[in-house]
Amino acid sequence: MRDITISLVTTKNDRKNFIDLPYRLYKDDPNWVPPLRGEALGLVTPEKNGWFSHAEAQLFLAHEGGRVVGRISAHIDTLALTMPAGQGFGPGVGQWGLMEAEREDIFAALLTHAEDWLRGYGITRALGPISMSIWEEPGLLVHGFDHAPTIMMGHAKPQYRDWIERAGYKPEKQLLTFDVDITTEFPKIVQRIIKSGEANPSIRIRQVDKSRFDEEAAIILSILNDAWQDNWGFVPLTEPEIRDVGVKLKPIVFNDLIRIAELDGRPVAFMITLPDLNEATKPLNGSLFPFGWARLLLWLRRPKVRTVRVPLMGVVKDLQSSRLASQLAFMMIEYIRRASVANYGATRAEIGWILEDNKGMRSIAETIDGSVNKLYNIYSKVLSHE
Repeated sequence: MRDITISLVTTKNDRKNFIDLPYRLYKDDPNWVPPLRGEALGLVTPEKNGWFSHAEAQLFLAHEGGRVVGRISAHIDTLALTMPAGQGFGPGVGQWGLMEAEREDIFAALLTHAEDWLRGYGITRALGPISMSIWEEPGLLVHGFDHAPTIMMGHAKPQYRDWIERAGYKPEKQLLTFDVDITTEFPKIVQRIIKSGEANPSIRIRQVDKSRFDEEAAIILSILNDAWQDNWGFVPLTEPEIRDVGVKLKPIVFNDLIRIAELDGRPVAFMITLPDLNEATKPLNGSLFPFGWARLLLWLRRPKVRTVRVPLMGVVKDLQSSRLASQLAFMMIEYIRRASVANYGATRAEIGWILEDNKGMRSIAETIDGSVNKLYNIYSKVLSHE
């Protein structure tokens, strides 16, 4: 067997090799969705990803016999270091992600280099995989390999789980996604809750106005930061990240798929739903050329999809655990369900990710007959400094 060589990604060509590897490793996997290469490159390029305004990362490549055979990233998020330790991050916690390898020994060599890099910055505990922010693609897929992921969700090889656990990592947190049939009305109890809310003059569920994108985004961000501040893994979004997310998501933002709930005129809850862009990009194999860009632009005018995804919901903290919070959630879900079916041809929704111990959100998903379709594990390991 040839020697495995691990090198730092330092050049433009290195970065290209880093991005290219999964296209080869997953070429025969029918459920892998090739990311657009420009998007994948932007994720690891500091000038194109606002996350780097408060984080540092090092990319590694594994070579064997003149071929690239593996990759990994190691990163330290300075905002995550300031978060309460009981919420997952906190002082001394670093991360790794974007892991791909042909064999377990290659992965082990890459992981050793990533851990050593983290130790060099005084990191005492590693979480992974997180690629690269908690807001991007956290976790390793451990259940649900039989169908493709939706937009902004990850895919992986089944053997990666054993490789990570044999490297001494233990599951820290599990993330769930729920599959929901949206072609029929929700159970009668949900319909009664919705009708009760519609009779309450204090409640208004409105569509967003994309022509006021920045203003609407600020409202949603304010609710999000309030609603999620005590959640495991929460790190507040910064202005550079918000700008980048806005640029990325604006083309797939549609007024009738994003709702804001107001109580006596005060915005108190939101729900974001996105048409599954993966359905449109999967056939492009990562490239917009020569004709992919035209197909994608045509699709974006009025997408027709099988699936919509709900990546984010939030209710302000002072209403959480109240009946009103559930009522607002069910109302937003129902209005978006109707729009998804009537205007986009959708037949299913995917809700998540949801933290395994988020009983409130799990209850909402289960009440509308959602069933878990994918599980993602985030692992942790104490890094010794002997």
